[in-house]
Amino acid sequence: MSQREPYRTVAGRGEARFEVRGSEFLGHVAPARTVEAAEEFVAEIRGEYPDATHNVPAYRVRADPFREWASDDGEPSGSAGDPALNVLQQEEIENVVAVVTRYYGGTNLGVGGLARSYSRAVKDGLDAAGTTTERPHETFSVVVDYDDSGTVRGILESEGVEFDADYTERVAFDVRVPVDEGNALRDRLRSATSGRAEIDR
Repeated sequence: MSQREPYRTVAGRGEARFEVRGSEFLGHVAPARTVEAAEEFVAEIRGEYPDATHNVPAYRVRADPFREWASDDGEPSGSAGDPALNVLQQEEIENVVAVVTRYYGGTNLGVGGLARSYSRAVKDGLDAAGTTTERPHETFSVVVDYDDSGTVRGILESEGVEFDADYTERVAFDVRVPVDEGNALRDRLRSATSGRAEIDR
């Protein structure tokens, strides 16, 4: 799995809800660029549904190294977290976090029944969120004197990349660019400023 190749992720947050033999399942799905963001979402859902019998998390994040994690949160081993993570793996979705909230309805579903229900909750949550293809991005900063700031800003705007500019004694641009375009853009900024731009990755 290359960090440079386009990858599938979720377009936004999604939620799905259904009942199985009295147990209520809620599948929550959200994008997460970092492990921290994934863990914050898990904490948010646990905080929103503190009275649930279980809140089962799973995530896959394009960190370095790639991170995937799931927990059964008190359900029988292998009946909840692994099936939830398995859906994300089969759908090849990355930078995603899922939490399945379960309210126990009084009837035991068995390991197979639980695994099916947790899988379905994640799948339905993904369907609700929708998927999109992302290109991996990187960030770097460019610091220049005011004389060069108009040139740099013009290039960034013409390339259509995301950036923030901070005007203090000098001008600092924080740039977010697709990984496969980063080197060419840095070269263009260096040559346009005759090497005066300080570029920091």
